[in-house]
Order: sequence, then C-alpha cells, then structure tokens
Amino acid sequence: MKLASLNEGRDGALVVVSADLTKAVRADRVARTLQSALDNWAAVEPELQRLSEQLESGEIPDAIDVRDPSILAAPLPRAFNWSDGSVYLNHMELVRKARGAEMPSSFLDDPLMYQGGSDDFQGCRAPILMLDDAWGIDFEAEVGVILDDVPMGVSEADAGQHIKLVTIINDVSLRHVIPGELGKGFGFYQGKPATAFAPVVVTPDDLGLAWDGGKLIGPMHCWINGEAYGQPDCGFDMNFEFPRLIAHAARTRNLVAGTVIGSGTISNRDRAAGSSCIAEKRMIETIEEGAPKSEFLKFGDRVRIEFQTRDGHSPFGAIDQVVKKAG
Repeated sequence: MKLASLNEGRDGALVVVSADLTKAVRADRVARTLQSALDNWAAVEPELQRLSEQLESGEIPDAIDVRDPSILAAPLPRAFNWSDGSVYLNHMELVRKARGAEMPSSFLDDPLMYQGGSDDFQGCRAPILMLDDAWGIDFEAEVGVILDDVPMGVSEADAGQHIKLVTIINDVSLRHVIPGELGKGFGFYQGKPATAFAPVVVTPDDLGLAWDGGKLIGPMHCWINGEAYGQPDCGFDMNFEFPRLIAHAARTRNLVAGTVIGSGTISNRDRAAGSSCIAEKRMIETIEEGAPKSEFLKFGDRVRIEFQTRDGHSPFGAIDQVVKKAG
C-alpha cells in the first residue's frame, strides 16, 4: 500500500496511491491526515488497505490524477520526531580519513544519531530554498522509516514490528555552516535545513524482496543536473539496520507515532557505486588527489534521487528539486 498527502493545509490531506503512482483516492472517511492514521494505525490500516484494493480494481471512477507529483506535500508534512542516524560507516571512515584522523572504535558498536528539525518537511518537487549558495549546499540520499508508538527500552528484536512505512529522503546539509556549529560542541542546527521526502510512503509488505525487515535492498540513483552521480545499494555496507536504530533512539524515551528515523547517507565501499552526497565525493578526491574538486550546489542546480529495486521498479517515485534563492 502506498500513501501520500495532497498539498492542502499545514498537514496535508491523506490519499491512497495506486501501485503505478498515477492515481489516488482521498482517505478522509478513514483518516484526514497521515499523522491521524499513524495515531490509530491498527484500526485504520485495514480500511486504508481496502481503499487501495478498490483503487487498483477500478472501483473508484473519480480517482485523482497524481502523475504530476508537484500537487503532493511531503507524505508527513510535520512530524513529532525526526531522528537521523549514520549507519553506513564507510561514509564516516572517509570523513575521518580525508582529514587524517582515525574513526573511533565506538562507532562500530554504538550508532550515531541526532535529532533534526521535523516541523517543515518538504514535498518531492519543492525547491531547495536558500538565502546564500555559498553555504556549501549538499544533498544526502537516505532511507527513512516511519513508526507507530514505540515504548522506551524496546529491544532490537521487537523494534522492527513498529516500522509501519518506508520511504526515501533528501536530507539537505550546509557543509560550510556545519563545522562552526559542531565546533561549539552542541550539534547541528543551522547546518541542517528543511528535509524533502519522496512522493509516497510504502508499507513494508508492499516492497517484496526490496525489504528484508531491517533494511531496504537495491540501488539509490542520484543525479545532478541530469548527470548520474551515484547508485550505491542501500542493502550493502549498512552497519546498523533499522531495528537497531529504533532501539537506540528509544533507549531513554518513548517514541510517539509518526516518528521518522533516517539511515544517514547511503554509502558503499565499492567506489564504482559512486556517491549519494557531494561531500563524500570531495572526501575521496582529497584522499586520492590531495584536494577536493567537486563543487557544492549553486542556485539553478537540480538534484534527483530515486530508489529502484533490482528489477528496475521505482516504488517511492523520485525526489526532484532545484536550488533556488529564497525571498
């Protein structure tokens, strides 16, 4: 089952989307928004599933045309919690190697995670709005999962059952802003602007062999200005899978329904897979050539991110954003 939100009001209007991402039906009589559905998921999921079956069978004659995904907001336009990990440790190893530092051994045992801004998630065609393109604008292609209520102290063995929806994310970063913030010892804030989501979120059962209960399997294709940038496989080199991330996030707190957990930048050890962010390519250039050459995004640049299963299917649709000057 695929769900999305029409760009109506601050929290969108929940719709069920067809498997081919071309049409949708409003879910108002079941749940007005995705957040309200997640708040009562056990009760509303069967009703949403029935709507999905009716849409696929052609029983809904007045379906909404969603072939232009610009009419969609982020599936969850505002969330109570957005916690992002960094579980592809090849990325972290490159960060440290590029500056001549060793990766702490604790990174192998204890996941990295920070809590980001979740009050202004962007739709898949929303522009990346910036006041200044000298801030080091970068894209980060990630996988995200959305949860129902998770109790504090949940075990890794039980955490996976709380994953209700899966999607892909562009977690925009400002690379020239982040170092100053981290140097203060208090974490990200200004260096992490609004995050964008794919057109739809998908229930794990709808992903077939592309979901194994803990991770997404298949290549994440990334393009800048129409040129292929990378296609790292989400199923490779993931040091901590989502159940471990959820258990980590819930160690000292409850996680409320609608919590979004991110994987961090997809990164493979195989250099032929390319990169899913510019910073990583710059790190490799520094290691191999002594200095970075790749430029960060400027006004007018376009980024496209699309996960594809190994048979070429696109279950979430694509994130396709242009960097524009705000104001």
